[in-house]
Amino acid sequence: MASNEFLLEYLPVLIFIFIAAGLSLVMFIASLIVGKKNPDPEKLSAYECGFEAFADAHNKFDVRYYLVAILFIIFDLEIAFLFPWAISLGDIGLFGFWSMMVFLGVLTVGFIYEWNKGALDWE
Repeated sequence: MASNEFLLEYLPVLIFIFIAAGLSLVMFIASLIVGKKNPDPEKLSAYECGFEAFADAHNKFDVRYYLVAILFIIFDLEIAFLFPWAISLGDIGLFGFWSMMVFLGVLTVGFIYEWNKGALDWE
């Protein structure tokens, strides 16, 4: 009996999933039916960046590209940690505040180190 009540609590979530899937399917089929299909050589070309491909697509990227991407992910995650901290700041008190200041300090030192090493310079 208890498991039956437990499953009933998830019924709204299940209904939401079915409605979302159904609505997505309806929109996809409607775009296929209503959408204009005017293929031309420009749209059917391999690249739509404004010029023809001039080299092999399997060229290696510069390591700095990956370094900047990794740095972006690191600092993006820093912002993701700041939102819940800012919301719960009133509840976590002074210890939570100084813990986040230490966290931000470590990240700031790392950012300054990367900047001084030239990791953010794109030549």
